[in-house]
Amino acid sequence: MSDVATVDGTAGAELQLEPYRVQLTGYCYRMLGSAFEAEDAVQETMVRAWKGLDRFEGRSALRSWLYRIATNVCLDMLNGSKRRARPMDLTAVSSATPATLTTQPEVTWIGPVPDGHVLADGGDPAEVAAQRDAVRLAFVAALQHLAPRQRAVLILREVLAWKAAEVAELLDTTVASVNSALQRARATLAASEISDTDPVKPLDEEQRALLARYVDAFERYDLDSLTSLLHEDATLSMPPYDLWLRGHDDIRTWLLGHGIGCRGSRLVPTVANGTPAFGQYRPGGPGGGHEPWALQVLEISAGRITGLNSFLDTERLFPLFGLPPRLDP
Repeated sequence: MSDVATVDGTAGAELQLEPYRVQLTGYCYRMLGSAFEAEDAVQETMVRAWKGLDRFEGRSALRSWLYRIATNVCLDMLNGSKRRARPMDLTAVSSATPATLTTQPEVTWIGPVPDGHVLADGGDPAEVAAQRDAVRLAFVAALQHLAPRQRAVLILREVLAWKAAEVAELLDTTVASVNSALQRARATLAASEISDTDPVKPLDEEQRALLARYVDAFERYDLDSLTSLLHEDATLSMPPYDLWLRGHDDIRTWLLGHGIGCRGSRLVPTVANGTPAFGQYRPGGPGGGHEPWALQVLEISAGRITGLNSFLDTERLFPLFGLPPRLDP
């Protein structure tokens, strides 16, 4: 489809704009750190674009115009808001036997996103791998440390490979300002956790075997087998709780204490943020079925699991990921 086409009516406008939805959602998700806010931002972008298409007249590439609108929508949404984060960004490592559990509002946290909402199918394998890498939780969390315009510059230049002149035109600024913002953004990211995290690798036989062992150990609640799959410094987090744990001993203590209700869980595979994920269902409900408990997003490096991220907002996340509302016996 040509970047600039004649549009006749609502149906034509939707056909012209819809091919950009996934890439715009990926951009807005990196900017905002929330799948739900990203969807809202893209919907607002599409509405504004649809209303302005008759005045667009091909003065620039349609893609550039849409990204300009999306950037302005995201900057408006970020105006005055606090940055989203992961538990390990906000608090010191926790005890495995806390006296109380403290929750924080949803707007506090980086949230997971389904791959299909932000990653286009097909394409060059190297480009697809780079896009998967750029939606992982650690990277999106690191982006939130940047000022919003710096964030936009870094995503457009480093993730989407726009030229400095294109970004300058989009942001109504100079190439020198774009290059300066990019330099500052790179320095901020270099000092963050992301610099010590391995890039996401395509799922291979080794990873498939690791995931199969993980599912087997978790569903049997064999904690010796489970912890043997974890890196010695693996972390466990559970938004909306601000608690997070590090290391085999504390994770094991948690799962045998506060987390004992996870015994007997079943796991349903999915993908999130370019990495393996599972819908976790704990025993409960009528007739001996299993009820939604958490969306687990795993981080893997060097053949071991380095992060267990359990998001407990199942009321919104399970429909988003197309996971069933419960599992029958």
